[in-house]
Amino acid sequence: MNVLAHAGVRAAFAELSRLRTAFYECLSARADAFFELCDALLCADGPVRTAVELLVTAEHRRGYGSLYGALNHGRLDVDRLRDRPVSLTLPRFDGRPVLSVDVSPWLRSDAACSPERFFCHVHGRAKAAAQIKPGWPYSFTAALTPDRTSWTAVLDAVRLGPADDAEPVTVGQLRQVAERLIAAGQWRPGDRDILIVMDTGYGVKRLAWLLRDLPVELVGRLRSDRALRLPAPSLKEYALAYPRGGRPPKHGKEFSPARPQAWTEP
Repeated sequence: MNVLAHAGVRAAFAELSRLRTAFYECLSARADAFFELCDALLCADGPVRTAVELLVTAEHRRGYGSLYGALNHGRLDVDRLRDRPVSLTLPRFDGRPVLSVDVSPWLRSDAACSPERFFCHVHGRAKAAAQIKPGWPYSFTAALTPDRTSWTAVLDAVRLGPADDAEPVTVGQLRQVAERLIAAGQWRPGDRDILIVMDTGYGVKRLAWLLRDLPVELVGRLRSDRALRLPAPSLKEYALAYPRGGRPPKHGKEFSPARPQAWTEP
């Protein structure tokens, strides 16, 4: 391994150490036991079905009572934890952070005692293979990387309840994340706006209006069968195009992403 590779590994371990230290500082009760419990959960081989399984992992060095003490009496300062990821080194596109927001369910089909479950839509790999299963949907906000990788830097997660509306929750989540990025110095006056990308299903225009006081730029993906209308022509343009007159149109020509012949010059 060359010197540059050693430096890269050293920097990665230093960043990981900073993250672990920041997480430990967010534990306000039973911190040591809680921290080892999280290590054991992350390093366990396969899914953990019972808490006792964590006792046999090498990362959990404490006794039986310490495990349940951390579960019953451990405390995590969630607000403080949300401030920690934005202070780390975040990936950037052309010098600015690029965030993504999306909803992903944590399926809880067999957990009848789990509160506030409701039916979540699960996409299938084949056509007409989608399913509806009970679970907890979470709204995630993450910083994207310019590399071709599935790794992202998750900055915030909010669970949606049965009475929650996704749009107000998304607006509040994006506003808090953007304000934390600004407070952490990830954006300064004069920098390019923070780019936020989202999938179909989000009202991009509505969200952009509600977040207009923040230095953010929203980009959303359209459905392939979406049809848009260009602005209506002025009366002068209409008179030149239709000399015989008639009622002026309310909208302009159709713009359909699925039909290249309907594309116009931007």
